[in-house]
Amino acid sequence: MPGILITGLFFLAWDALFTLKGVWSFNLDKIIGGYLFHLPLEEVLFFLTVPFACVFIYACLNYYVKWQLPPRVVKTITALLFIACVATLFIFRGRLYTMVTFGVLFLLIGSISYIFKAGWLPRFYMTYLVVLVPFFVVNGILTGIPVVIYNSSENMNMRIASIPLEDFFYLMALLLMNVGFFEYFKSSAQTKTT
Repeated sequence: MPGILITGLFFLAWDALFTLKGVWSFNLDKIIGGYLFHLPLEEVLFFLTVPFACVFIYACLNYYVKWQLPPRVVKTITALLFIACVATLFIFRGRLYTMVTFGVLFLLIGSISYIFKAGWLPRFYMTYLVVLVPFFVVNGILTGIPVVIYNSSENMNMRIASIPLEDFFYLMALLLMNVGFFEYFKSSAQTKTT
């Protein structure tokens, strides 16, 4: 829970700022009307429920699936993500959603891979692929109805179905931060018990 709350506060601040800056808005006909931090209650609850479900999937996969990606594949994926972040930051500079999403992902992947040298990264990449299935369904509904309305001048204006391409990398950053805190607090708890 501490990791979900810390990450949630970070992403809530990001979300509130982007709402104020007009990067996205919410369809008032499709929300219940309660607000917290100028955000619809549903949006605030998103940062508790979705990360919890994703970390649960991560924990279940770790418990039930013993196979993981080979180190060479993990290094290749990480390097490609790093390059994609840099290229995207260069090509789409000035588009707020794109810049912040790929900038945060660049910092997270860089610190987790190259500074902390996290051994759980192979498991994370597998979890991300699994999480993409419910993400595609749920986010497809939210952007297709639409509940969330995106300002195309603040993103790459590329979509997979109705989902802005940035959302897939936003999810990765959200999940990466949550799993990072989950692993940190789990190892801290294990150290205290030994």
